[in-house]
Amino acid sequence: MKLCMIGTGYVGLVSGVCFSDLGNIVYCVDKDINKINSLNKGLVPIYEPGLEEILKKNHKQKRLFFTSNLKKAVQNSDIIFICVGTPTKKNSNSADLKYVFNVANELKKLISKYKIIVTKSTVPVTTGDKIEKILNNLRKKKLIDVVSNPEFLREGEAIRDFTYPDRVIIGTESKKANKILKSLYMPIIKKSSRYINTSRRGAELIKYASNSFLATKISFINELANLCEKTGVDIKDVSLGMGLDQRIGGRFLRAGPAYGGSCFPKDTRALIDIGNKFKTDLTIVKSVVSSNDSRKTLLLERVKSILNNKLKNKKIAVLGVTFKPNTDDMREASSVPIINYLNKKNSKISYYDPSGEKIEFKNLKNVKFSKSITSACFNADLVILHTEWNDFKLLNFKKLVKKTNFKIFDMRNIYSPLKMKKLNIKYFSIGR
Repeated sequence: MKLCMIGTGYVGLVSGVCFSDLGNIVYCVDKDINKINSLNKGLVPIYEPGLEEILKKNHKQKRLFFTSNLKKAVQNSDIIFICVGTPTKKNSNSADLKYVFNVANELKKLISKYKIIVTKSTVPVTTGDKIEKILNNLRKKKLIDVVSNPEFLREGEAIRDFTYPDRVIIGTESKKANKILKSLYMPIIKKSSRYINTSRRGAELIKYASNSFLATKISFINELANLCEKTGVDIKDVSLGMGLDQRIGGRFLRAGPAYGGSCFPKDTRALIDIGNKFKTDLTIVKSVVSSNDSRKTLLLERVKSILNNKLKNKKIAVLGVTFKPNTDDMREASSVPIINYLNKKNSKISYYDPSGEKIEFKNLKNVKFSKSITSACFNADLVILHTEWNDFKLLNFKKLVKKTNFKIFDMRNIYSPLKMKKLNIKYFSIGR
């Protein structure tokens, strides 16, 4: 099939590359000329394991094209995917849909034969209705079907998630569109139950509901970790004991920093806004957002307590600053407020992350990027394990730090408290 992906951000680029790897002809469109030029040279603007190799292979085999020419891409395609950003509006919880509607208005001028228009961007309930209204003349002529097809790609695991999906959700009442999309996804649907055809509004809400529930699990286990610290219980035991119940499941029951990234923070806030618009009080989701915001402050207070509130001139090594491993995404990462605060208190911060230096810390006078774990940890008073990259799971801290009386704050519970005690290292973790 011939596909057009509008927007080469995380969702558009990963989906476009993976669709081309299934044998489809894919046009990835973006207004950013520099980005398109880089992609045509095989340079990937995001950190996603395996993506660059698949991109280069399909680009070379002329199944994958990068262009800023929307007209040409649309006219050469059967299915058009809208993959533009839907960030949170300033001073609001609602999703900013201006990019989505801009695309719809441009498509209005370009379509002259039947196309399926698919929203892959995360959009609130009734967005598809509004797109359809913009394209009303085309709809009357039966030249379009507007479909919701939310993505469920985890950063760092996106290629696997695309190739082996838990489910494919198609929101449409058009039998024609549903038949075509089922054929498109057939190579990666293992069982018929993994392909779900629902209403368009249903598909839009499934995405928000899924992300908000996962965010709830994270906030829940983090709050239980706080209780474990007061009662002398190990949160890992609690997580295991709960997670073995198949009704609950063990995934996302790992205590640690506040959730972050491009999805959970904005989608929980947007779901609250959707509830307000439909006069429905989503009290559980509101509590999750509040709990997650408090988590950032709580962990910062813990850092201060570990250092006895003496932060000035303390050398602090931060290992991992992204919101999760195997990504370079810094959006809503807990490391940002922590490092910003320590910088203001004149601590000396060295950080290392396998995905490289971060613009968020570039202009902070007391913060420097280290090119290795060794240089980051040398002579540190405190080592903070913030992100559980594999690089950090088998470290000899005494050899790295080369200093007595240093402390470790393991925010991901990577190491054993018992082993650290035997090594005579002052070790602090979460919920243990």
